[in-house]
Amino acid sequence: MYVAPSILSADFGRLGEEVRAVCDAGADLIHVDVMDGHFVPNLTIGPLVVNAVAKASTKPLDIHLMVQNVPFFADLFLPLKPKFLSFHIEEEKHPLRLIDHIRKNGVSPAITLNPHTPISALDYIIDEVDMVLLMSVNPGFGGQKFIPSALRKISELRNLIEKRGAKCMIEVDGGVNGLNVAELDSAGADIVVAGNFVFSSNDYSEAIKALKV
Repeated sequence: MYVAPSILSADFGRLGEEVRAVCDAGADLIHVDVMDGHFVPNLTIGPLVVNAVAKASTKPLDIHLMVQNVPFFADLFLPLKPKFLSFHIEEEKHPLRLIDHIRKNGVSPAITLNPHTPISALDYIIDEVDMVLLMSVNPGFGGQKFIPSALRKISELRNLIEKRGAKCMIEVDGGVNGLNVAELDSAGADIVVAGNFVFSSNDYSEAIKALKV
């Protein structure tokens, strides 16, 4: 299991130090939630802060756009060359065009699904993306409880990927902890995003190790 600590739960007063700490503790990616206060009822950070995160990180960035006007925001963050840039299928009217644009800029495109969005929404996109991010909480805030139906959704997506021979990873974000990560692994997840579980722990290394099932 790959682990992507979410800096949404980090101490922003010493963000660079926090990023370096989780990198040293064994993180595989650094997950960055970009919220615009419109698509979700929260406002987080822009490209200047994310650029500072990129400089502090020794691991690739995994940027999750929770925004309206997705192409505008994508162009703000593509120059930072994250490993993944994900956007919500619920918001973008021309996802295939945006996927192609992200890939042409040397970044792996990813699609995000809210908890209520069915896997069938990916039918004509699954072959074009490098990752699907499944939200296991309603997006916008950290520290929420895992929605159990996400397990069935992960399994359904894994079956679709195998049936189509698609080459994309499954990432799960929301309420992930050391108690449910084995179930996520069994269902077919490849990457877990964990904010509160990692950053609220007394030992980042032990928290990340607990997620690497």
